[in-house]
Amino acid sequence: MAEARDKGWNYLLTHSVLDSAYRYPDQPAFRGGNQQYTYAQLAERMQQLALLLQEMGVRKGDRVGIYLNRCLETALAIYGIMQAGAVYVPLDPNAPLERIRGILRSCRVKHLISQPVQKRRLQQLVDGEALPLESIIGLKTDLPVKTISWDEVWEMPTDRSPAGRVCEKDLAYIMYTSGSTGSPKGIMHTHASGLAYARLSAQTYQLTGQDRIGNHAPIYFDISTLGYFTAPLVGATTVIIPDAYTKMPASLSQLIEKEKLSIWYSVPLALIQLLQRGILEERDLSALRWILFGGEVFPPAHLAALMEKWPQARFSNVYGPAEVNQCTYYHLEEPPLSGQPAPLGTVWENTQMLILDDQDREVGPGNIGELLIRSATAMQGYWGQPDLTEKAFYCMEVAPGFSEKYYRTGDLVRQDEAGLLHFMGRKDQQIKTRGYRVELEAVEHQLRSLGTVKEAAVFPYRNGSEETLIIGSVILNGSNGTTEKDLIAALGDKLPWYALPQSIFELSDFPRTGSDKVDRPALKTQLLEKIKQVHG
Repeated sequence: MAEARDKGWNYLLTHSVLDSAYRYPDQPAFRGGNQQYTYAQLAERMQQLALLLQEMGVRKGDRVGIYLNRCLETALAIYGIMQAGAVYVPLDPNAPLERIRGILRSCRVKHLISQPVQKRRLQQLVDGEALPLESIIGLKTDLPVKTISWDEVWEMPTDRSPAGRVCEKDLAYIMYTSGSTGSPKGIMHTHASGLAYARLSAQTYQLTGQDRIGNHAPIYFDISTLGYFTAPLVGATTVIIPDAYTKMPASLSQLIEKEKLSIWYSVPLALIQLLQRGILEERDLSALRWILFGGEVFPPAHLAALMEKWPQARFSNVYGPAEVNQCTYYHLEEPPLSGQPAPLGTVWENTQMLILDDQDREVGPGNIGELLIRSATAMQGYWGQPDLTEKAFYCMEVAPGFSEKYYRTGDLVRQDEAGLLHFMGRKDQQIKTRGYRVELEAVEHQLRSLGTVKEAAVFPYRNGSEETLIIGSVILNGSNGTTEKDLIAALGDKLPWYALPQSIFELSDFPRTGSDKVDRPALKTQLLEKIKQVHG
């Protein structure tokens, strides 16, 4: 095995695997199901996959798709593709086929890494379709394109390295936004931005080679990169949570206990399910030392209850759009006050922020404005969408001919006297209703603050008179007898009359995306159908 590389000039994401293979060859790098790769095994096999890809014509900058469920092969696919100098494009196996085809065409993906369990979907994907696909690696079957088994990959030599050089500013991956409607945006990240995120994470959360990271997120969701990129920097172990466990909280808590996970990072929903149905009182989860959550607001009551269950662990609210990986954190020293969500906190090291009003003027503490971020973790831009990329950034001239570039998050924040950032809603969620401007996030916040409400979401809609009104939906805390009239009356004590929803529908659950976030477009469609049935 080659000696460890200097972590300075032109250090790549793949170099961290080679480093750990040299330093800790027998340390488990990734585990999935009942299988694992040590760092030595991962380094050897990623080289073999990279050599095969290059023999098939893959060159620096080419895009290679990953069409896998949560499994051990995801780690191999990610690092094998990058070791070949190519760019990995993670795909959601459960996404509509037309969406997948659109990404394959947009990125000109000629090679795909998949698995036998996806055979039927792959057949549907390629049948009668004009796609750039030339081969699929990971299964041997009868398809209109060439298929290559993993056994054929393992026949590649292990005594030589892939050809070609890659620069740290070259692309490492393109991650598409997870929205279920509209045109998806391909977020382009380089080796440099991925490494900047990994290094800051390792530093902020004090990761060591003794840590075992639970990777609950699928690879097409940005928070998955904590386990895939950060663990190899310190020689830690990442446990990839199989799909089946994500739907069975009791089995998931059992897996956390068995694997002695020390780091957990997920959206709040996964933690709420563990709290409610994970039989936590029967598990020894004392190895958990740091719980990271982000992506959505964590209902304060549930967060407080979980902090009481795991007093040995630190809890941190983590924030950052996929375009910048992560940019703020807040370490909770005590459970949040009732009805008050955790702050976004402060930006982490090597990161600058601006808070601007609608005229791009800086606002002071206590005032609400859009958060803009300048960081080494920021994306290069959106794949094939230069106009959208230009709109996503704000350039501030700091000297003649020299500008600093900030990413526009679209999130509205307020900085308090202590310097902490608080999430105040989305810039695009401000509406004008009944002659007044209303922040929809503020309405949702007040709904969630009611003790009877577990989750809430509100949307604008146009009625028959072309007025813009508000409709809402809630998931209640059990069968508590709360009615729509009760909810609106309670909101009347917190919000002005013009900000009250016209209707609030109780649902047993909200539709979710593959990354367990609320699928807001699908939920809005569902509510519009309900309002049509009620009001015509």
